[in-house]
Amino acid sequence: MMGVHVPVLLPEVIAALQVKPGGQYIDCTVGYGGHAAAVLEHGGCVLGIDVDPKAIEVARQRLGQYGERAILINESYNRMECIAIETGFNPADGILLDLGISSFQLMDASRGFSFQVDSPLDMRFDPNTQLTASDVVNKFPEMELRDIIQRYGEERRSKEIARAIVASRPVSTTTQLASLVAKVVGKGGRIHPATKTFQALRIFVNDELERLKESLKQAVNILGLGGRLVVISFHSLEDRIVKEFFKREAASCICPPHTPICMCKHRASLKLINKKVITPSQSEIEANPRSRSAKMRVAERV
Repeated sequence: MMGVHVPVLLPEVIAALQVKPGGQYIDCTVGYGGHAAAVLEHGGCVLGIDVDPKAIEVARQRLGQYGERAILINESYNRMECIAIETGFNPADGILLDLGISSFQLMDASRGFSFQVDSPLDMRFDPNTQLTASDVVNKFPEMELRDIIQRYGEERRSKEIARAIVASRPVSTTTQLASLVAKVVGKGGRIHPATKTFQALRIFVNDELERLKESLKQAVNILGLGGRLVVISFHSLEDRIVKEFFKREAASCICPPHTPICMCKHRASLKLINKKVITPSQSEIEANPRSRSAKMRVAERV
């Protein structure tokens, strides 16, 4: 089995989920089973979902010792409501969405997620989907490429990057793309100059933001009364979606400001557990530098 993948904010996740023996918990991005193993150790039952078949394979090895208390499904988490109903995890006592990419996925030379490993431009979590990062980089019009890099990477130099990519086609590997972007952006700062471009391509290829929006709605439907929804995000686009969704679902009225009488008939479905976002401690960041951008939000079904 691969080396140990370090789950982010592990004690905080277990506390937030309020794991109890016999409780039913859905790990929507089970990955290599780090958070799921801790839930199982605390006596909970886990439905682990992951679109990445390699992740499911490793999680199966890691969680096999827990027998029928761990059910693992190779599917996208935006089908969680159907999967929960099919497997008897509806209602759930807790749902976890850990939106980060794992270190194993980053360092797998066949996946094309990282500029630290020379590999083909792929970036698909689900190898059965059609669109790859190579398709976007080599076939999309310059204007569309610019919009993707700007919107999903929040990259200020998106126009120049898109122009440089189009002028250098075909771009076939991760390191080729990274050095191309680095020439445009220039060195400086603690993050690699190609980080935002790679993030943008990965989000677009996997339709991550739309899947997240769909999944948050489904999570509210599945959670039992008092059940907890815990979301860990790793960049501002995801965190903004989670924050706005939680705020909206915790409000008893969502009418526009200055509306004299409430017309929306909206009822709060969530209660915010942490008003301020939860972030890793300094000691966790030192032990696991990848955790530094993690932000965790928690809400309870009412």
